[in-house]
Amino acid sequence: MTAKNILHMLTPLRHMSPFDVNMALDAEFDSVTPYTGVTLDDITPLVQDAMFSRSPRDAGRTAVFIGGKDVGLALDMMERLRGTLLKPFEISAFADPAGSFTTAAAMVACVEKILKQKKAKLLGQTKFVIFGATGPVGYTSGVIAAMEGADVILAGRELSRVTAKADEIKQRFGLDVRAVQAKTPKEFSSALAGKEVALCAAAAGVQVLSATMLAAAKSLLVAADVNAVPPSGVEGLDLVAKGVELAGGVLGIGPLVVGNLKYKTEAGLFQRMAASSRPISLDFRDAFALAREIA
Repeated sequence: MTAKNILHMLTPLRHMSPFDVNMALDAEFDSVTPYTGVTLDDITPLVQDAMFSRSPRDAGRTAVFIGGKDVGLALDMMERLRGTLLKPFEISAFADPAGSFTTAAAMVACVEKILKQKKAKLLGQTKFVIFGATGPVGYTSGVIAAMEGADVILAGRELSRVTAKADEIKQRFGLDVRAVQAKTPKEFSSALAGKEVALCAAAAGVQVLSATMLAAAKSLLVAADVNAVPPSGVEGLDLVAKGVELAGGVLGIGPLVVGNLKYKTEAGLFQRMAASSRPISLDFRDAFALAREIA
């Protein structure tokens, strides 16, 4: 008899995301069990129970998903999980807190495609500014872009918070990203000056960039947004825009274009984990690699 595909879904929050549960079941896991209120110290005993309760032959059919909303905590949980694994009982793992790894991967992959197709420019040759950078999607987008060689500025409403995120990225990944405050129209315009790509990952229903700002940003080539709730994070940006010209000739990428690629990326990673005969470990790097392929 073939062993069942079992997925244990861990979150530090009160609830596991129904979005992630649905995605996991659609990937054809036989059993999906959520665990809530999980702490970093809970990881080792939970993983050991999942790992040692099955024979090494079935290790590849046991998996753990790490959710929540805190990128740093999710990465720490993944690191603790990997340190707990013991041959020949290793199991698979996938982290995607608040969907941020797959959303950020999709947004950067969409930008990369438009830059290459319409501007003949490589991702690593560009200057990025990321608005809403203290959130999980903005943070992860900055990490991915910087890892690809882009010059990255993180922008947030409070300088102390965004500086802390920039410092965390440097400490955790060895990447040099800078921080600026963007709270007033003047500060937003200043943050855009000299940049070629603007990523908007602010809260839903918040307009970050006006048409006036776009028109004045002479170096700006592409603006992407993940906010599907009116008003758009970028004025004049259609939900399904895919390199459509906005004010000043800036090429816009709409949230549903990013969202569609994000959905395919998360589904693809769940499917890869469910179908794998050997243990695999997936995070934002794997998400970006897959998003690039799909895009």
